[in-house]
Amino acid sequence: MPYFDTASAAPLHPVARQALQASLDEGWADPARLYREGRRARLLLDAAREAAAEAVGCRPDELVFTPSGTHAVHSGMAGVLAGRRRVGGHLVVSAVEHSSVLHAAEVHAAGGGRVEEVPVDRFGRVSPSSYGELLGHSTALACLQSANHEVGTVQPVAEVADVCAAAGVPLLVDAAQSLGWGPVSGNWSVLCASAHKWGGPAGVGLLAVRKGVRFAPQGPADERESGRSPGFVNLPAVVAAAASLRAVRAEAEAESARLRILVDRLRRRVARLVPDVEVVGHPDLRLPHLVTFSCLYVDGETLLHGLDRAGYSVSSGSSCTSSTLTPSHVLRAMGVLSEGNVRVSLPAGTTAAEVNGFLEVLPGLVAGVREQLGAVEAVMAVDPEAESLELDTLGLRCPQPVIELARAIGRVPVGGTVTVLSDDEVARLDIPAWCAMRGQVYVGEAPRPAGTAYTVRRAV
Repeated sequence: MPYFDTASAAPLHPVARQALQASLDEGWADPARLYREGRRARLLLDAAREAAAEAVGCRPDELVFTPSGTHAVHSGMAGVLAGRRRVGGHLVVSAVEHSSVLHAAEVHAAGGGRVEEVPVDRFGRVSPSSYGELLGHSTALACLQSANHEVGTVQPVAEVADVCAAAGVPLLVDAAQSLGWGPVSGNWSVLCASAHKWGGPAGVGLLAVRKGVRFAPQGPADERESGRSPGFVNLPAVVAAAASLRAVRAEAEAESARLRILVDRLRRRVARLVPDVEVVGHPDLRLPHLVTFSCLYVDGETLLHGLDRAGYSVSSGSSCTSSTLTPSHVLRAMGVLSEGNVRVSLPAGTTAAEVNGFLEVLPGLVAGVREQLGAVEAVMAVDPEAESLELDTLGLRCPQPVIELARAIGRVPVGGTVTVLSDDEVARLDIPAWCAMRGQVYVGEAPRPAGTAYTVRRAV
C-alpha cells in the first residue's frame, strides 16, 4: 500500500526509531540538574543541538527546539517583529507561504501591523526584485519559504536574503519541506523547520536565530531553550529528530537523484496518459520527490477516495477536498487550475514498480470520475445558437461550473461569448485556467447580486 504524502508527514525513519527507544532510557531526567541522571540528559540534549545546528548551518547556541514547526514559525515571527518594533510594523511575505506564516501575519495585521504579499509567477516562484520593491525603512521582517509545500517549487532564498540584507531587513525562512534534502543557502536571519517532515517524530520543531538579529521572545519568561521556547523539552523526541536529520542528510544526494527520475516519469506520463491535465510547479527548480497536477472536470475528493481504495495515499490542494470551498491559496496565487488537484510526494525507498502501478490506475480513475459528472465536452456546434449565452450555475460546486461552460462554448460562434453566473469561489480561478488550457479568451468578471458573472469569448 504505497504512501505518497511525505510532504504532509514522512514515515518515522529507522534511525529515529532506534534513537527514540535508546533515549527513553537515558533522557528522561531534567537536563538542567547537576546529578548524574540530569548530566546524562544534558549530554544528550547538547549532542542533539550540535547535530541539528550542523545540519542547519548555524551555531549550536543559535538553535532551540520547539514543540512543533508551527510553534517555531509563530515564535520566530513574533520575536523578530517585537524585537524590531521601533523600526516599524511592516511585514513582507510571499503569497505562497505555509498557512502557519500567513496566520501569524493575520495576527500581526489585526494588531495594527501592515502586511504585504509578494506575488509569484505561474510556477509559484518569487522574484527577488519584487522583495526589493516592497522593503522600506519601516519593514521589520520579511518571510520566504525555501520550497513550496504544495507544488515543490524551490525559491531563490539566497538572492532574496541578499536583497533583504542590503535593506537591513532580517529574512525568516520556513525550511520545513527542504531541510532534509540539504542546508538552506544564503544570509538568512531566522530559520524554522519541523522534524516530522524528514522522518523524525512529530512534536519537534527547530528555530534558529542568528546572532545580531534583534529578537524579543513573547509570553512569560522561561529559562529553558534561551527563553525562546518555554517548557520541558521532549528530550527523547529531540534526540530522535536530530539523529534522523543527520541520517536523511547522509542519504539525501543518492535518494534525491533516484526519486527525481521517478518524479520526472510521473510528470511526463501523467500529462500523456490523462487528457486535460495541468502539471503545476517549476519543471526544474523543484524538490526531487514531489509532483502536483490538476485534472480538468474532476471532483478532487472523489478522485482521492478512488486512489485511496486503489491503495495510494496522496494529498490535494483542491477546494473539492476541503470544507472551505475555496481553492488552495498557493494554486490561487499561481493562477493555475485547482480542480481535481493531486499532490504526490514520494518517501525514501519508493520503487519504480510502485510509481508504475500508480500510473496504471490513475487514467481509469480520472475517466470514471468524469463519467460520473457527465463531463464530456460537446462537439462544437455547426450552427451556433446565439452570439452570446448566459449560464446559471448558482449552487453548483467545483467542477460543475467549468463543465457547463465546456458544454456551452460550442453553442456560440467564434467571437461570441458565454457568461457563467456562479457563487462558487473556485470559479474565479478555474474558469481563467480552463480558458488558458482550451485556447479560449477570458474576458473578465463582474459582481452580481447573487454571485459573480465570468465572461469567456470563444476563440477557436
